[in-house]
Amino acid sequence: MTRRRPTAVFAYPSDADGTSEVVAGASGQWAPTALFFGGVACTGCGRREGSCQYPKRSQPGGGSRKPALQWTVAFVIRDFTPEDFHAVWLLDQECFPPGLAYSTQELKQYIRHRGAFTLVATEANDGRIAGFIVAHGGPAGHVITIDVAGPARRSGVGSLLLGAAEERLRLGGCRSVGLETAVDNLAALAFYKRHGYSVVRTWPRYYSNGVDALVLKKLLETSA
Repeated sequence: MTRRRPTAVFAYPSDADGTSEVVAGASGQWAPTALFFGGVACTGCGRREGSCQYPKRSQPGGGSRKPALQWTVAFVIRDFTPEDFHAVWLLDQECFPPGLAYSTQELKQYIRHRGAFTLVATEANDGRIAGFIVAHGGPAGHVITIDVAGPARRSGVGSLLLGAAEERLRLGGCRSVGLETAVDNLAALAFYKRHGYSVVRTWPRYYSNGVDALVLKKLLETSA
C-alpha cells in the first residue's frame, strides 16, 4: 500500500552515512506483542471478504449478495524475527508487481536500517503471517511498506499494523510520520485518509515504472 522507491538510498539525520545495522526495536515502552480482533464474513459462503466465492453483486440463483456479518478473527501483532524473513519476502512478492516488489537484498536493507523496526501480524490460531509493516523512527517517522496477504485484506490487519507502528513511533519521540503511495492507488489513498493522513505534495516519476507518488503526512500526538 505504501512503497519506498526500491532503487534509492536514504540517509536520515541520525544516520548521515546511510549505513545499516540490525536494531532490536525502536526506543520506547511499546509492548512487543498484542492481541487484536477483526474481520468480516460473507453470509453466502462464510469466508472473509476478499476471498468470497460469490461475485460482489451476485448470489447463487441470481439474487443480490446478502449483507456481510461481523465475525471475530484474532491477530497477534509482534516484532519481526529473522526466521520471518522468507515469509515476509514472499508476501511482498504477492502484494507488489515486478519492479515494485523488493528484492531480498532491498528488503533486508530496509529492515536492518538503523532506527528501523518491523512488525508482523499473525493469525492467533495457527501463527501464519497475515501482514507486516516496516517503519523508520527519528524526529519524523516514515512508513516504508505495509503488506497484507490477500485472504486477510478487509479484516482490519492493515489498520492494526499501522496503529501499532504509529504508537511505537510516538513512544520513540516521533512528532510526525510520512509515507508515499502511487497517485493511481485510490484504495491506499482512501485508507490513509481514514487514518488521518494528508497529502502534502506530489513526487513526479517516483516509482521505477514512471508513476508519480503522493507524499502523505500525519502529526502524532506526543505525551506532555
